[in-house]
Formats: sequence, structure tokens, C-alpha cells
Amino acid sequence: MLLRLPTSVSEAQEYLAQGAVPIGGATLVWAGWQRDGFPELAMSLRNLPEANGIGRETLGAAVLLHRIDERVPEVLRRAAGTVGTGAVRRTATVGGNIVGSTLRCLLPAALVLDARATVLSQDRVFETDLTELVAKRHVLLSLSWDAPLVSGYRKLPAEAGGPPPLVVATAVHADACGHRRLRVAVRDGYEVFSESADLSADAGRTADAVEASALGSLPAGARTVLREQVTEILTRAAEH
Repeated sequence: MLLRLPTSVSEAQEYLAQGAVPIGGATLVWAGWQRDGFPELAMSLRNLPEANGIGRETLGAAVLLHRIDERVPEVLRRAAGTVGTGAVRRTATVGGNIVGSTLRCLLPAALVLDARATVLSQDRVFETDLTELVAKRHVLLSLSWDAPLVSGYRKLPAEAGGPPPLVVATAVHADACGHRRLRVAVRDGYEVFSESADLSADAGRTADAVEASALGSLPAGARTVLREQVTEILTRAAEH
């Protein structure tokens, strides 16, 4: 296998046109390649500046999970910190987790941030939403979002080898007029669901509105955790 390491977008597009398979840390594909055979040409974005940024409102696809720190919102930082083991986090990338993984541990966090994806094709760079990113498995360059007032993340414990643990991500956003909106995303099994609701002066009413949405069809245990996390984030938002 020949590995290409582009340092510019045009170079990366050239390798895509040649049939290069995008890889990050290859933590999710290495075993399959050992079993089925390695591709002739692969490409990593680890030397591409556009895929390596970390900031208050941006995160590159080639960033290793262990590098995600206080520069990004709490929900994204905590999501990255719970992925696999320390060894996995030192190898796995943002793009590999969101696009290449069936677990997509970072996706709920990105959804509550209302993140947009900048993606790469052979002939252009363009922006799209997370739904299209995951469905079409685009080559992700970076994520961007508007910083929330507050955010939170909870991942339940799970036994190794068992079903994926429940994840609840939350964030409260405010627009220029001061209007506040709560965004919630839940990973239940391999499925990820998201909803949003206007903030009410009564936190209980906001929590009720979330439960009255499609998230109300979650199992009882998941709904309990969801309400706990919504109540917690609304309490924190009230302090801002």
C-alpha cells in the first residue's frame, strides 16, 4: 500500500482522482485490510493545514482525539475523551470517528453544536450538513459551529463487547437578540436522534417539550437519563 500525505487541498484532490482511499488513524479499517487485502493507494490528511485546526468554533478532521482540549466546547471535549482507550485516542481522528465509525461517538456532540461540515471532493470544497456527511460518507476536512452558551455530555457505563452505551449530548445556544434554544442528541444503540426546543422560563416545561418530541419514543431508562441531562443543562444556562 502506498500512502500519500498531501499538504494542499489541490494535492489531496489529485490523489482522490487517482483512487486513493482516505484514512485517518486506520483504527477501524486495519483489521479488515489484514483480512481482505490492503488498497493500492491510501491518503491521510494529517499534513493538510485545513484538516488540523482546533479552536473555539472549529475542529479539523485529521485532529487526533487525544488533542481535543479546552479550546473546543465541553460537549465535544468530553465526547472525545470517552472514546476507546488512551491508545485509541492517540491514533483515532475526528473524521474517522464521525464518518468511518458505526458508533460515531462524536456525532451527538457535533449535532447539538449545529455543526456544519466542510468536505472535499475531486473537483471542489463545499459545506454540507451532518446528515449528508454521514449518509454519503464525504471526505471531511473540518467542522465549524457557533459557540454555545453551555453544553454537556453524558455517556453511560457499558460492558466491553456489549451494545453501545447510551449517550446524551446537550447545548444551549443564544442568537443576537438573546433568544435561547436547547439542542439535544441521543445515541441509543447505533442510532442517533436529535431534537431542539425553545427555552421556557419554566425549565420543566422545556424538558416536557423535549420529551414530547420524537425523543419521547426512547426506552424508559433512556428518557430518565435524557430528562436528567436536560434539567442539568438548563440549570447551568440560567446562570449565564
